[in-house]
Amino acid sequence: MNKRERFENFLNNKPVDRVPVGFWHHYMGFDRMNRGFFEFDTFEENVIGHSKSKEVFDPDIVKIMTDSLMIMPIDCSKVEKVSDLYKIEPFALDSMYVQKSIELAQRVRDMYKEDVPIYMTGFTPLFPLRCALKPEPLNVMCRDESKFFKFLEEDPDAIKAALEILGKRIMEFHKLLVEKCGIDGIYLSVNNRLSAINDDLYLKMVAPLEKEVLDDANKYCTTLLHICGYAGQGNNLELFKDFDAKGINWSVQAENMTLGEGKKFFNGKPVFGGFAQKGILYTGTKEEIEAEVFRILEECGQVGTMLGADCTVPNDIDENRFEWVRQAAIKFANK
Repeated sequence: MNKRERFENFLNNKPVDRVPVGFWHHYMGFDRMNRGFFEFDTFEENVIGHSKSKEVFDPDIVKIMTDSLMIMPIDCSKVEKVSDLYKIEPFALDSMYVQKSIELAQRVRDMYKEDVPIYMTGFTPLFPLRCALKPEPLNVMCRDESKFFKFLEEDPDAIKAALEILGKRIMEFHKLLVEKCGIDGIYLSVNNRLSAINDDLYLKMVAPLEKEVLDDANKYCTTLLHICGYAGQGNNLELFKDFDAKGINWSVQAENMTLGEGKKFFNGKPVFGGFAQKGILYTGTKEEIEAEVFRILEECGQVGTMLGADCTVPNDIDENRFEWVRQAAIKFANK
């Protein structure tokens, strides 16, 4: 069974010879995470990072890391009052950001044989809007979201209008990536960590737009949903229970829900993950990692399961550890 056949069986809840394995990490610090469309050396560093990773661990699935291109460049410099959000302008499809995103996807696609599924990291409109309204919108490290939450309190409909405008452009952007780059689909990241937005408001205002982005992508590719719990900050998974992605990932640590429990919670959909970001995978011995693989698979089973992590693993991880996981999965399947 080759990588594509194994992955297709995973997505369709069919038996596999052994479960697929997919891990990923960033290739630079967060302080440089959005400089790739005006600092080409930073962009190249990300491409080289993908290539070097492949030399150590040839993965069962590739998730293209959008390092240096993480935040969509939405100009909110003229958004001074909440009503200005009704006429917000999205990024252009011929912008340098889009051009470099296409180049990144094409170049990573060219690194791999056709039997390796490749997914591009994608976002719903909430994340780029929250970033765009920060005092330093291109700085991933900037935590000041006071303007966004002030506007949300003043006029939720204005926030919704801006999300709708951005959502339409993001749907066009995702389709362009799939059609021009030969990738298999979109790895869509969503989150409402620590219920930053009231859950009822999230379900009413945000979730329908996120599902629209997801459903649109489902028309022309396969989608994987990443519910981004990070550094112990979890989400209310009920918010995402009826999102129609082909496979689903969440933080088993932050949300305190195992893969087996999640498979039931998400009504039998294929699930992936199982490893904490900085847990056994990062610090454990080969024997400890093998034991963890056996524990996860004994609890979750091998059908509709892919081994991975809650989110990106540390940048300095020894990527040979990913092969330890794969060899343990092979050993478990042969057991």
